[in-house]
Amino acid sequence: MKKVTLIFALVFGLAATAQSTWKSDAAHSKVGFAITHLMISEVEGHFGEFDITATATDAFEDIAFTVDIKTTSIDTDNSRRDDHLRSDDFFAVEKHPSITFKTTGYEKTGDKTFSLTGDLTMHGTTKPVTLEGKVNGIITDQRSQKLKAGLKITGTVNRLEFGVGGDTPSLGDDVDLTINLEMAQQ
Repeated sequence: MKKVTLIFALVFGLAATAQSTWKSDAAHSKVGFAITHLMISEVEGHFGEFDITATATDAFEDIAFTVDIKTTSIDTDNSRRDDHLRSDDFFAVEKHPSITFKTTGYEKTGDKTFSLTGDLTMHGTTKPVTLEGKVNGIITDQRSQKLKAGLKITGTVNRLEFGVGGDTPSLGDDVDLTINLEMAQQ
């Protein structure tokens, strides 16, 4: 009887922590940022093209993300500024077409909150960063009958550490990231 109980416990334990693949729903997700301009205002923008994949449990825990953001898709609602940001002065999109992030660590910090560490590569430079996240909720999608998770991930990176733009008093060094995701279990 002890063997049966032990086998049941092992099988149940493995099933409860099984990882699955999740993909971002681009129509319901946004990779946004904000930076201080002239030390008096904040300019916001986003990247319109990205691929975000995660492995996680059904409770969206033990998360590992792989992120690929297309730098050409930067949008700040000002075409002249966007063209300048795509130039060699900032993102140099022809030489550096993607910003990538790959999780190296995950820590659950609360009932619905977590901390991610990972390697961020931008403008040809890779640095470790820490991001904070919150699981807004998990539902079963009525159409697909698969799980969907809503998340918000935030953090701050210093653009100068990645060689994006020069040291200028007209722009803040820190860029605040706000990533709102709807992830669909595959």
